[in-house]
Amino acid sequence: MGKAHSDDLRERVVAAVAAGMSRHQAAARFQVGVSSAIRWVTLKAQTGGIGQRPRGGKPRSPLAPHTDWLLALIAVENDLTLAQIGQRLLDDREVRTNEASIRRFFQRNRITVKKNTARQRADAARRGRGARPV
Repeated sequence: MGKAHSDDLRERVVAAVAAGMSRHQAAARFQVGVSSAIRWVTLKAQTGGIGQRPRGGKPRSPLAPHTDWLLALIAVENDLTLAQIGQRLLDDREVRTNEASIRRFFQRNRITVKKNTARQRADAARRGRGARPV
């Protein structure tokens, strides 16, 4: 997403349109997009101002408020699968989410809980368990 244009530039474009210039001409003169010029003029007519509107939307993750709880859960039980964590969220916190959301949460917070199955197989073979007959 691009950076917002300054209020000064917005005011100059709106003033040029108010002085008789078309929106397309004003956009070309001030080197802004035609749709931006149209939006700013419409915004001025509707609200009386041309200031930047707040950006945003919904929070990035529905799990963000539960960060401390999730970290404590992983610290105590680090062998849970994503599906099990999702079920715990539903049971304990009444938060319904999917495995992909939980995975993204862990990636964003740089939390890795990996089971090294290759190493477990090597340990089992060394101890004489799980070794294949020759």
